[in-house]
Amino acid sequence: MIDIKSLTYEELKSELTALSLPKFRADQVYKWLHRFGVSSFDEMTDISKSLRNLLSEKYFIPHCTIEDKYVSAIDGTVKYLFKLFDGEYIESVIMKYKYGYTICISSQVGCKMGCKFCASTLAGFKRNLLPAEMESQIHAAQKDLNIRISHIVLMGIGEPLDNYDNLISFLRTVNNDAGLNISMRDITISTCGIVPKIYDLMNENLPITLTLSLHAPNDRLRSSMMPVNDKYSVDEAICACRDYAEKTSRRVSFEYTLINGVNDTVECANELASKLKGFICHVNLIPVNDVEERGNVRSTQTSVINFLETLKSKGINATIRRTLGKDINASCGQLRRKKNEGDSSENCCKDR
Repeated sequence: MIDIKSLTYEELKSELTALSLPKFRADQVYKWLHRFGVSSFDEMTDISKSLRNLLSEKYFIPHCTIEDKYVSAIDGTVKYLFKLFDGEYIESVIMKYKYGYTICISSQVGCKMGCKFCASTLAGFKRNLLPAEMESQIHAAQKDLNIRISHIVLMGIGEPLDNYDNLISFLRTVNNDAGLNISMRDITISTCGIVPKIYDLMNENLPITLTLSLHAPNDRLRSSMMPVNDKYSVDEAICACRDYAEKTSRRVSFEYTLINGVNDTVECANELASKLKGFICHVNLIPVNDVEERGNVRSTQTSVINFLETLKSKGINATIRRTLGKDINASCGQLRRKKNEGDSSENCCKDR
């Protein structure tokens, strides 16, 4: 059976034309799939039952079902554990800001990048997400919370640029005005630094915001934390980001997770500032999340402030990321791992 939701509009029109259906049927089906996010052909109420039956015999609609849901008692952040059609699990987080709702979605089932501070890679890599599965995280959350999501961050489980073709298909679909109609400028892609794919994304000419998970100012330190650095060095990754910013006129952000006694010294801050000199960018400082198996210790408040002030003194735009959903472990990867291990307990407010 064919995944109908991952088809582009033109592909869908071609499929339905082959079934001797008029063009307006493609418009109807496309809106049901992408604007309303239906999970069954039976929900397409303005289409005849005979046609719905025909579609269900040839196509399927990948979708997410809510396995677990956690709501922060502190700030209302919502974390979902979604179950996919093949029984695999992914995670998404909904955050409310002054401008509206942002969703942080997963792009893969698991992750193969092996970053030493991340929980997403602990349960292993299974497969790439289909474009429909990336989009369905948005539909499932919108329906459950009765909200409209206006911003997307691809910063959940997985490396988006390692699932490049499906990623680009997803981006073009959610931007379509017949569907979710989310502006490209309101979408952020976070990568650990797959340099060739950064250039591929740059050449798509999409006004996407790029974020590089940097976390260290030099190769020795970064390679000890992030295996990807053995293939694409700090300088190569930063150079690609400079080129991306110049070509797209979009400011690039750098994520920098602060780990006590590892990468949070003033010396590291000075070295980082020298790497980013003359570059219109932003550094997002993130005190490390507690992941039981990793053993990393969060930097002290004094170290965080000293790091921030050192960057600012060198002319680097930097802020400390505001922590949301702290009481529900809102960073991705931990729920999937516990579910796979048969432990669904979580130190937070479980809503469902």
